[in-house]
Amino acid sequence: MMGWSASNLVLFLGLGVQELLLIFLAIVFLFGAKKIPEIARGLGKGMGEFKRGMKETAEADKNATTNNNGGSDAGKEAAPPKD
Repeated sequence: MMGWSASNLVLFLGLGVQELLLIFLAIVFLFGAKKIPEIARGLGKGMGEFKRGMKETAEADKNATTNNNGGSDAGKEAAPPKD
């Protein structure tokens, strides 16, 4: 996994250090220094909840697929048709 360096930061979306600093200062000015950690914390919790939901959905899909394709009924013979 590649780590972030100054050269990667400069190349990110074609923005230089000055542009990123200006954007950061505008965010601080708009929201205030006290509000930014609260926003970041909320974003982090939201991302964690999203990942947890995706994992649960994938597990449920996997379990449903396992049960439908040879789960506990595997190896049992089908009942003969009734006339």
